[in-house]
Amino acid sequence: MLTRKQYELLMYIDKSLKEDGVSPSFDEMKEALGLKSKSGIHRLITGLEERGFIRRLAHRARALEVLKLPENSALPKGAVSKADTPAPAFKPEVIEGDFHLSGAHIAAAAEEAESVQLPLYGRIAAGTPIEALRDPDNFIDVPAALLSGGDHYALEVDGDSMVEAGILDGDTVIIKQTDTAENGTIVVAFIDDGEVTLKRLRRKGNSIALEPANAAYETRIFGPDRVKVQGVLKALYRNY
Repeated sequence: MLTRKQYELLMYIDKSLKEDGVSPSFDEMKEALGLKSKSGIHRLITGLEERGFIRRLAHRARALEVLKLPENSALPKGAVSKADTPAPAFKPEVIEGDFHLSGAHIAAAAEEAESVQLPLYGRIAAGTPIEALRDPDNFIDVPAALLSGGDHYALEVDGDSMVEAGILDGDTVIIKQTDTAENGTIVVAFIDDGEVTLKRLRRKGNSIALEPANAAYETRIFGPDRVKVQGVLKALYRNY
């Protein structure tokens, strides 16, 4: 089953191919669907491709081929516009998020939504508590299926201390807010001198070790009352 936006995009692409002989540009698709960024179009196209509705033609710009249309389409093939209403079976897939996105909201979103908006913090930096990085106007769309119960936020990684765990400078990580973490979990840790860092947490007796994933950096050992867990790593995004 397609989401509403997937349905609208598929019909818009099909209409453009029939009328103009060429698939629409990403900007045209973004405008037609009323989306704010082209990243949403990328996700919709990927979803349609995975479901076998379209195919990207290699080595050609703006080259999309419609392989099939939904059998329960309520409209004639190619007859759709931005204002058209999709088949009744489709539900809106995007919810509006805020900083405290509750577990109940996420559970409901996972069934009805393709993506959820999470607050996007700035780059994790020494001397800055996580809360101080919050920007109420900066969000990122995240597939609801990646999230579990609880509050989440996104954070931009600064530095190369976790490269051997596949976390690179400039990556965006999805963090579940919590003050507890299992041994060996990658966490956002707040150290008593004001430093915030993303490291693997190890408990050794009465001490806490924050382990980097880069041989050029040393593991740091702290007393149990000097480290506060502010979240655990759930997912990672990277732009190429």
